[in-house]
Amino acid sequence: MPATPRPLLVLALASALALTACSAAEPDPPTAGPTAPADARLRDAAPEGLLVGAAVAGGGHHVDADYPDPFPNDEPYRELLASEFSSLTPENQLKWEFVHPERDRYEFGAADAIVAFAEEHGQAVRGHTLLWHSQNPDWLTEGEFSDAELRDILHEHISTVVGRYAGRIAEWDVANEIFDDSGALRSENLWILRLGEGIVADAFRWAHEADPDARLFLNDYGMESGGPKADAYLALVKELLAEGVPVGGVGFQGHLAFEYSAPGGMADNLRRFVDLGLAVAVTEADVRMPVDGTPTNAQLTQQAEWFGELLEGCLDAGHCTSFTLWGAPDRYSWVPVFFPSQGAATPWWDDLSRKPAYDTLWGILDAR
Repeated sequence: MPATPRPLLVLALASALALTACSAAEPDPPTAGPTAPADARLRDAAPEGLLVGAAVAGGGHHVDADYPDPFPNDEPYRELLASEFSSLTPENQLKWEFVHPERDRYEFGAADAIVAFAEEHGQAVRGHTLLWHSQNPDWLTEGEFSDAELRDILHEHISTVVGRYAGRIAEWDVANEIFDDSGALRSENLWILRLGEGIVADAFRWAHEADPDARLFLNDYGMESGGPKADAYLALVKELLAEGVPVGGVGFQGHLAFEYSAPGGMADNLRRFVDLGLAVAVTEADVRMPVDGTPTNAQLTQQAEWFGELLEGCLDAGHCTSFTLWGAPDRYSWVPVFFPSQGAATPWWDDLSRKPAYDTLWGILDAR
């Protein structure tokens, strides 16, 4: 993937851009805001109690990319992960298709390496994910299992994977993306389709048995500002807590796109969950934009503002434990693979130089 040249840009934290931010017409340069010093690090600027994280590239779409596996092979990338972040999330390395490729075989090497790296650099690890409708191996989705067998398979998987990293992975996304945008349970979720909604509670109980000290999360996208999906999670959480299920938090992924609106009202929405005694987290933040050549000043400024809104929503909610970026730099982002003609979704250019979004994130953290 060719490197994206870094434009000479300045950031406007207070500018109010309309929809023309996505057009090719270049506006007047925005008023400069705080610029992070060259030696600035997000993890050092973060207030006490907030981890700043990144997804560690590997598996998934990277397998067919025209570059070697990023984490073990790209030393500057490893240095970025070590210096900027206080938390790491394996992007794909703990998903079923990667870690459990055959019924009787696990592949822990990639995840083991990430956990060891995190421990070496004083970082926490978020585990992702245990119960999801996507990225499951063929042996599971095409196998002819009875309901009892399927339940035993999930129980064994959770016990094995969570148990292996007990005391070493601080938080787990136990159930991922179980509701659709209308707030209905996803019909394509194998586990819920076959075993019923109660399997979600069982997954949390099994994960807790395997590691009683890990904080266990529900996690989903498109609910930062509230709406039917967020309401469905709120109702589910209340039910689970009433049943004594060990739910510890709710993750708001934070995948934003210029074609949709900014995440207004985010702090108020997150507080609904905090008021129940739960932690909240931004777990997969990125801001994608239409890309036809080099992004414009307006696009980069809008991106910076939206990253800032995600971070401020997290901080203002109270008991937000982590803010995780889903990929850095742009060349390792999942976005262009899944959303052709879109990209530039992270705060770093391909060459690891910083975008205005980085300055915005650092400025907000440093001010707290």
